[in-house]
Amino acid sequence: MGGKQLGFLDYELTTAKKQTKREKFLSEMEVVVPWQALIDLIEPHYPKTSKKGGRPPYPLATMLRIHLLQQWYSLSDPAMEEALIEVPTMRRFAGIELISDRIPDETTILTFRHLLEKHDLGQQIFETVKAHLSTRGMTMRQGTIVDATLIAAPSSTKNKEGKRDPEMHQTKKGNQWYHRCAEGCAYGMKVHIGVDKDSGLIHSVVATAANVHDLTPAAELLHGDEEVVYGDAGYQGITKRPEMAGHSAVFRVAMRPGKRRALPDTPEGRLEDLIEAAKAHVRAKVEHPFRVIKQQFGFQKTRLRGLAKNRCKINVMAALTNLFLARGHLLAAA
Repeated sequence: MGGKQLGFLDYELTTAKKQTKREKFLSEMEVVVPWQALIDLIEPHYPKTSKKGGRPPYPLATMLRIHLLQQWYSLSDPAMEEALIEVPTMRRFAGIELISDRIPDETTILTFRHLLEKHDLGQQIFETVKAHLSTRGMTMRQGTIVDATLIAAPSSTKNKEGKRDPEMHQTKKGNQWYHRCAEGCAYGMKVHIGVDKDSGLIHSVVATAANVHDLTPAAELLHGDEEVVYGDAGYQGITKRPEMAGHSAVFRVAMRPGKRRALPDTPEGRLEDLIEAAKAHVRAKVEHPFRVIKQQFGFQKTRLRGLAKNRCKINVMAALTNLFLARGHLLAAA
């Protein structure tokens, strides 16, 4: 047999014609992410030189791309470093040439995340993406849907403190503890979002310990211009909250399930049931961003300790979720 045998990288670059799901996704994100706006946001905080006089810092654009890859593929810092070594598609997306460029190690990747956390850049990234979408005609309109979802946290005490994260708490959902650990407890955080009822995009996000009631941060989820607010039965009593005084919106909160099941089989009872079904149809739109966060991006369990770190992460996740949900509109306009 003559000729030179192709290596894996040669095969990928020369022979493989079919675009993989990862390549398709990353090519779309290449177009829809407002790269320059995010770089301009982070650049004032990004070091220009190495603290110890060693090698210069990695380009900010590369570190930002690596951070977003981590969120999209739910990778730890060590796993992200390995992926850059092993996955050419990710390496190319980050703008790294394997032979000529150094690949950031897990410590460098961690340091960049700490930079975002220190300067509260997660929330600013979320606001920057919202502004980007607004300039492209995707503004938040007259209706908001509020909801919350639970994100598990590690219950293990196998860490240097020998303790579970003190800022995470156990909670109950319905009649069951959420995410039972081996000791029979539930443990984690709660992500509360306000979603535009027309576009389905997130306009507000709050992270709390899992034992915080859905009603507690509800006022923070409203942008103030709503004419109508939708919520599930967990938001019963929202209009009685002092922070809602003077709010002119109409609140369409779901009836408690037991009460709905007990509706009489009369014309009035059937009408009430139809009204509840109509409310549920609108509320269903809030499940789309949660599905993206938990299923598409794999954020079902946090590996970060403390609410501040997780707030930074969930704001970045919310921004990326909006871009993913709006990608059809953004790609068409590109």
